[in-house]
Amino acid sequence: MTTTTETQEKLQPPTEPREWSLKQIEAVLSRPIPNAMLKTKEIKGNKITYLPWYEANQILSKYCPGWTFELTQFEIGRDRVFVVGRLTIPTSEGNVYREASGTESLDCNSYGDPSSNAESMAFRRCCARFGLGLYLYDK
Repeated sequence: MTTTTETQEKLQPPTEPREWSLKQIEAVLSRPIPNAMLKTKEIKGNKITYLPWYEANQILSKYCPGWTFELTQFEIGRDRVFVVGRLTIPTSEGNVYREASGTESLDCNSYGDPSSNAESMAFRRCCARFGLGLYLYDK
């Protein structure tokens, strides 16, 4: 009998854009992410597990050839940066996109700068809308 893990390991990623349907892409992106790709950080005393943007980038490149990400809105408020990003994935049904927002305080004390942190947040949220790491948001 073949286990789910064995089946997942034998899965051959697409080699060209539009090889897979949206259903196939969402199914593979919704799988649990290897722990080695996840990081943790502490926010207001709570430990948060997350997928760094560069790991999400690698997963998309493997299973979603031809994907693109762009910022469709960028605003600087009095004390925050706000962005909206669009992740587009070519599928056998055509291009499918998901949009999400990201924000960061202008006086952020975390690694990186406010604009790249907001962009990273928007990108990871777009990925989650296709299923990638979505379970990490379930509290």
